[in-house]
Amino acid sequence: MFRSLGALVGDLLVVLLFIAIGIVQHGTPLTSQNIVLVGWPFAAGVLLGHLAIRAWHAPFRLWPHGVFVWAITLATGMTVRTLLGGGTEVFFVIVAALVTAVGMLGWRAAALFLTRGERVARS
Repeated sequence: MFRSLGALVGDLLVVLLFIAIGIVQHGTPLTSQNIVLVGWPFAAGVLLGHLAIRAWHAPFRLWPHGVFVWAITLATGMTVRTLLGGGTEVFFVIVAALVTAVGMLGWRAAALFLTRGERVARS
């Protein structure tokens, strides 16, 4: 239960960091309102991804859980931004894909490494 919640929080923190860095890089004030306005499509994607893949069964797994949650997050965020007239230029999509992939898959890889002793002890 706690790992599932931790995985959800970890993914949301990656999205929050990505959004905050983007806001600052574009010279926009870093306010909670701006974070919510820009970030909610990606946060919704994280939630949708966790539900769709049922990530609570293996929250730290890279494949398929981490990859699918990342892909659903990215697709949802970009789709909602497009539907609402937000920017989805190719360079933005590439940067968003790379940054969120490194973050969302990176923390999972670290968690797998740090919990490897538990898996070895169980088997």
